[in-house]
Amino acid sequence: MDWRPTACVLCACNCGIEIKLDGRRFERIRGDKAHPSSQGYTCEKPLRLDHYQNGRDRLTHPLRRRPDGSFEQVDWDTAIREVAAGFAAVRDAHGGETIFYYGGGGQGNHLGGSYSGAFMRTLGARHRSNALAQEKTGLFWVADRMLGTITTGDLDHCDVALFVGKNPWQSHGVPRARPTLREISRDPDRSLIVIDPRRTETAELADIHLAVRPGTDAWLLAAMAGVLVQEDLIAHRWLEEHAVESERVIDALRRVPISEYSATAGVEERLVRDAARRIAAARGVALHEDLGVQMSLHSTVTSYLDLLLMVLTGNVGRRGTNNPPILFGPLVTYSHWGRGRDRVSPVVGARVISGLVPTNVIAEEILTDHPRRYRAMLVESANPVHSVADSPRMRDALDALDLLVVIDVAMTETARRADYVLPAPTQFEKWEATFFNLETPDNYFHLRRPVLDPPPDADLLPEPEMYARLCEALGVVPDLAPLREALAEGDRTAFSAAFLGMLADPALAKIASVLLYRSLGPTLPDGAAAAASLWPLAHKLAAAHPESVRRAGIEGEGPQLGEHLFDAILASPSGLVFSKDAPDDGLGRLGTPDKKIHLTIPELVEEIENLGAGPAADPEFPFVLSAGERRAFTANTIFRDPAWRKRDPSGTLRISPADAARLGLTGGAMARVTTRTGSVEVPVEIHDGLQPGHVSLPNGLGLSYPGPDGAPVVTGAAPNELTAAGDRDPYAGTPWHKHVPARVEAVTI
Repeated sequence: MDWRPTACVLCACNCGIEIKLDGRRFERIRGDKAHPSSQGYTCEKPLRLDHYQNGRDRLTHPLRRRPDGSFEQVDWDTAIREVAAGFAAVRDAHGGETIFYYGGGGQGNHLGGSYSGAFMRTLGARHRSNALAQEKTGLFWVADRMLGTITTGDLDHCDVALFVGKNPWQSHGVPRARPTLREISRDPDRSLIVIDPRRTETAELADIHLAVRPGTDAWLLAAMAGVLVQEDLIAHRWLEEHAVESERVIDALRRVPISEYSATAGVEERLVRDAARRIAAARGVALHEDLGVQMSLHSTVTSYLDLLLMVLTGNVGRRGTNNPPILFGPLVTYSHWGRGRDRVSPVVGARVISGLVPTNVIAEEILTDHPRRYRAMLVESANPVHSVADSPRMRDALDALDLLVVIDVAMTETARRADYVLPAPTQFEKWEATFFNLETPDNYFHLRRPVLDPPPDADLLPEPEMYARLCEALGVVPDLAPLREALAEGDRTAFSAAFLGMLADPALAKIASVLLYRSLGPTLPDGAAAAASLWPLAHKLAAAHPESVRRAGIEGEGPQLGEHLFDAILASPSGLVFSKDAPDDGLGRLGTPDKKIHLTIPELVEEIENLGAGPAADPEFPFVLSAGERRAFTANTIFRDPAWRKRDPSGTLRISPADAARLGLTGGAMARVTTRTGSVEVPVEIHDGLQPGHVSLPNGLGLSYPGPDGAPVVTGAAPNELTAAGDRDPYAGTPWHKHVPARVEAVTI
C-alpha cells in the first residue's frame, strides 16, 4: 500500500509509475514494473510530478468573474446553473454551432473528456479543436485518404527504424524510448535512420543521420522516394496485391531530380541514396514522424512522402512495419471515405480534419462580424492562450467572446480571461485514462485509480460530474429508474437491453455517456463511476476484434467477451493488454472500401512535381527559429512551477558556434530574438548540434506562476508570443512553429 500505481501524464506514452506519498506530497516516484508497456521504465521527467500535484496556482473553488474583472467564489449549484443558462442563451440567440469546444484532456486525462460531448451535442455545438490540430491532422488527412486509418511503427520487430523530425530520446512518444533506441543502435543487424536538422541525442545514435536544411524535408523525402523508383527498388509484387492508383505518383517520382533535391536539402546525394537503399532492403521498416516536420513547411506533403516511402517498399501491415493499431476509443475520426468531401470551418472555410478545426484559425473565426462566428467557448484542460500561435491575437479573440468557461486544475493564462472557472481534481485525485493506445502488435489500456483524495479544504468536481450536472440543468436527463431497475437484477444483460432501447430516442443518444454515468457508474467498484463511458467501448472493441481480444487472455463469446474485457479493465490497476495482433493482420484493418492502399493524392502529387527551389530566405529575418524544442527539462505545460527544472531554468536560446561568434555572443549572454510578431530577450547556449542559421527555444516556458510571495513571475520566453497564426500549412492549417523567420542580436547594456 506504500506504493500506488498510476501513470505519467507528460507525453503520449503514459508510462506506468508508482508513487509513494508523504502526506499530500509525492515523496518518491518510480517506474511500475507491472505496467504491460513501460515495464518499469520511466525517464527523468515524471520523477518531479509533485510540482504538478501541489502547484501554488491550484484552483480550489468555482470562480465567477465580477464586473470589475476580478473573481469571486461561488457554490457549485450557482456555477452549474449560470454556465448552463449562459450557453443555452447563446444557442437560442445565435445557434448551437456558434459554441466552440477546445480541449478534451491533454496527454493523460481523456476520461473526463469522454463526457463533454453529451453537453456539447445537447447544445447543438458542432465545432471543436485541441492540440492534435496543431500537430497531427496533416498526417491524419493523408493517412485517411491513402489507408482509411492511421498506422504506427512496430519498433520492437523492425530491422530499420526511421525517425523523421522526431527525437524520442527527449520527446519519447514510443514505449520505453531510450532502451529501445539503445537496443536498435547496438544491434549490428538493425539500423537507425534519423532525419533532423539538429544533431539530437537520437541522431547521435543513428547509423545514418540526414541533417536536412531546416524546412526542406519535402525535398529530401522526394529525393529518397525518387531513388526507390528510379533504381527500381519498389516492391512491385506487393504493390500489385495491396495498392491501387500508383501510376501517377510513380511517374512523378520517376522525374524527381535527385541530385538537385539533395542539394536543396543540404544532404549529400550519397547519403540520400544509401538511406533509400537501406529502407528498400529491410525486412521491416518502422516509421515515426513528429513535430519537427508536422510543424514545418510542406508538412502535409512531408507526411505523404513519408507514407509513400513505406508503401512503395511494402512496409505496411506486416510484423516490424507500420500497422493500423486497434484503438480502444475513437481517438481519430475519419471523413473522406464516409463523406466524400471535407467539412470546413464556418468563417474561414478551413478544412476540418478528424473533426478538428485548425487551431491557427480559431481567432479568425471569432474576430469577425460574420453571423456564424464562434461566440461562446468551453475550454477543458487546455491553455490556448499559451499554446496556440500568436498569443496576443488569441487573447483578443477570447476577450471578444460572449461567454468563456474554463475547466482546469490551475489558474492558467486562459483561465484568467474566463467568465467562469470550474476546478477539477488533478489527474492523481480521480479515475482517469488515456486513449493514446497506438502500440502494435500488442495494445494496452490503463484505467488509473486515484492516488490520493482532493484537498480537504477544496470544493472540486471531476469532469464527468460537471457534465452530468450541466445536462441536468438543461433538463435533458430523463428518469433513469428503468436503467437502475435493470441493473438491480444482478448482471448487465437486462441493463444492456434497457440502455439500447433508451438510445432509440435521438435526443437521449446524444447524452449516452451521462446516462451511463448516472446509472451504471454508481454500481462500479471503488468509486469508479467515471469509467462507465468505457463499457460500450469495451463491447464495441470486442465485437470488432474478438480474436485479438481473446489472444490477450480475455475469454468469452459474443456480448460476454465485452463484459469480461470491461471487468478486466476495472480490475487491472497497472493496466492490461487488451488485444494482440497475429502476424500480418494489419492490412485487414485498412479503412478504404476496397481494403487497398490508394497511392495517389492528386493535389499532393502536384506539390511534389512543383517543389522547385528551396524556401526563400528573408534578409530581414535570416534565422530559422524552432519555437518549442523538447529538452530534458521541458514538458507539456501542466508543469507550471519553474522549480521543476533542474537544468536550463530560464530556457536558453540555442545557437551554433559559428553564429554565436559572428554575433559576438558568449554562453550565458543575453540575445534578442525578433520575429514578425514579437520580440524576447533570452540567455544564450552555444550548441554545436545546430546548423548555422538555425536557432531554437524550448517548449513549456513563459508561464506566469506565483512566486514565494504570491506575486506572479514569468520565467523564460513563451514561444507563441513569436509565432504568427497565418503561417500554417495550406491543407491542414497546422502551424509552422519549427520554421519561424527570426532575427537574433546581442543585447548590449
